[in-house]
Amino acid sequence: MKARSSRPFSDTRLPAFLEKRILELRPRKAQLEIAKESGFLNPNMLSLLKSGACKLPLDRVVSLAKALECDPVLLFTLAVEQLDRNTTELAIRQIFGALITQNEVAWLEEIRRASDHSNPALTARGRSAIRGIFGR
Repeated sequence: MKARSSRPFSDTRLPAFLEKRILELRPRKAQLEIAKESGFLNPNMLSLLKSGACKLPLDRVVSLAKALECDPVLLFTLAVEQLDRNTTELAIRQIFGALITQNEVAWLEEIRRASDHSNPALTARGRSAIRGIFGR
């Protein structure tokens, strides 16, 4: 029980994302270098984030995304999940709508080009085709 309280954010998606991304960058960048590029004064901050011991401060999202070479919207979404999910995430969705990553923008742009910008409705056939791409 104590381990859970000392790692209150371990059940969010951010720790696993950080672990994977830092591992992917390891051939080119050390974790300490990523922490420095992100502006963290404590070099162990990334270890604390990866373990779920602390949450990612929103003011570090952009610099950490740059250091991790990842989409800042994706990282922001993962950081928001660590906040009070019942109020913060809902407020952000109500104000901004769905947050869209750079990869999702590319998908939307391709759909627009493929449909000749006709604003097609998502049909059962279209949904099935998309799910088929991802093996679902």
